[in-house]
Amino acid sequence: MKDDRLSQFRDAHSDRSTAEQVPDTAQTRAPAYRLAFADDEFLCRDELRPVRLQLELLKPEMILNERGIQSTVVLFGGARIPEPAHKDTARTKTLADLSRYYDEARKFSRLMTEKSMSTYGRDYVIATGGGPGVMEAGNRGAADAGGASIGLNIVLPHEQAPNEYVTPGLCFNFHYFAIRKMHFLMRARAICVFPGGFGTLDETFEALTLIQTDRMTKVPFLLFGEEFWRKIINWEALSEAGTISAEDLELFRFVETADEAMEIIANWPEA
Repeated sequence: MKDDRLSQFRDAHSDRSTAEQVPDTAQTRAPAYRLAFADDEFLCRDELRPVRLQLELLKPEMILNERGIQSTVVLFGGARIPEPAHKDTARTKTLADLSRYYDEARKFSRLMTEKSMSTYGRDYVIATGGGPGVMEAGNRGAADAGGASIGLNIVLPHEQAPNEYVTPGLCFNFHYFAIRKMHFLMRARAICVFPGGFGTLDETFEALTLIQTDRMTKVPFLLFGEEFWRKIINWEALSEAGTISAEDLELFRFVETADEAMEIIANWPEA
């Protein structure tokens, strides 16, 4: 929305267009002459990292505010978990067995998006990493319900396009992992974590640390697939060693189904 307080000033778009129409001379061809905000090489300099961090924080925040999105439900999970119909393509038997969580993530997102639509899409909006696997299932479930969902993609060496189910106007792309993780959690009203790899573990422990240290409000934190999570992490050993407190084990709960997760979230205080 245009700010009326600035309406008497010439806008940046106009000046950028004018600057591109100047005579072609040695002076106008020189990098120094380019408008700073229109100079890609300048913006990518190491010294401009603080500005790029700020831009990555601001752009999604401004768009989400303009869309009136007040809260989200975050889905973390593995990109390699296939849809059950394609589980024969999985690289391991374990991944094939975990494919059932694709369907649970899809169902959960559909149910949560139906709840979100009762708030006119302002609350409980599904947010995923925008990629394949569990992320695709999350955005797909929202699309099944006819609602919107968010995709927070990240540029990786082996680039993958956003999955086709992310709402186009809510599909973002990041350079900085740290800013991306901030956006995952800034509006999170619940966090659902499905089996996954390093990225999923990173997101899981970052969020748990923020909640443990009271830097973030305690929200429903649900780990889908108790067998998987207990096999890869000895939670009780952390408590017995004293590296975490016994009450820290109460920051999360194990669930198996979408219906179970929906019930926990629905009965959460102030949900």
